[in-house]
Amino acid sequence: MPIGPEMRRLRAEHAALATLAQILIGLIRTPESPRPTELASVRVMLRDTLLRHLKCEDWILYPRLKASGNAAVVALAGEFERELGHIAQDYAAYDAKWTAERIAGDWPAFCRETEAVLDVLGVRMERENCELYPVAEQMDLAGQDGARAQR
Repeated sequence: MPIGPEMRRLRAEHAALATLAQILIGLIRTPESPRPTELASVRVMLRDTLLRHLKCEDWILYPRLKASGNAAVVALAGEFERELGHIAQDYAAYDAKWTAERIAGDWPAFCRETEAVLDVLGVRMERENCELYPVAEQMDLAGQDGARAQR
């Protein structure tokens, strides 16, 4: 089964996450906190997009890469999958920690922690874009070429 549509979705979600991260960075670089509803809406969109993205990777991308039979691909998928668990848990803890009341009570700390979390997510997305996704897309192309040759 081709993975192309899922890869397009994953790359589009990366673009959406990067855009939402830039919006959030713009909000946290102000000396005073923005309207709570404005900050909350961006945070909710970021969280929901990230969760959807992680589920797609967990349920579709990693299982297909691990089933490839290629030892290097299986190892790469395993490495990314192990790292992802840590990142997902850290993000969930960050998201639960920073309630509207807590943000209002310690805006500078929220800003510092948010910037750190967004940096980790940005590095992760860059690694996926450069290291993991090209492998999955190459496998998909090779599989499509093999299927065409068999016809």
